[in-house]
Amino acid sequence: MMPYERFTAWKTCHALVIAIYQATERFPKDERYGLTSQMRRAAFLAAVNIAEGAAKRGSAEFRRFLDISLGSLSELSYEITLARELGMLSPEAAEGLSDLHTRASQLVWRLYEAVSRRAGKQFVNRP
Repeated sequence: MMPYERFTAWKTCHALVIAIYQATERFPKDERYGLTSQMRRAAFLAAVNIAEGAAKRGSAEFRRFLDISLGSLSELSYEITLARELGMLSPEAAEGLSDLHTRASQLVWRLYEAVSRRAGKQFVNRP
């Protein structure tokens, strides 16, 4: 097992990547390098930054990668909204992705808080 695989936050982000890839398969072909690419990249980066950060030495470095993951999740939130409003995602599909996204965001934030406490630095700003 890789170090990152023990984190529920990573597992949930990984599930979100799979769900985003499946949902964007049905997007218009002319969006391949637009919204499709952006959504896939944001979801992928949320998971991959947890994986990369878990391999770094020290809490401060891991926390930095978790912060990047949270940024990618924030970006993805808007992209899901945009895709729904443009009619590329059905309301039901968008709701399912949003629910999974919310769960992933909460878990990454909790992991960020835990790593911050371990580093001796409590941050109070919530995403």
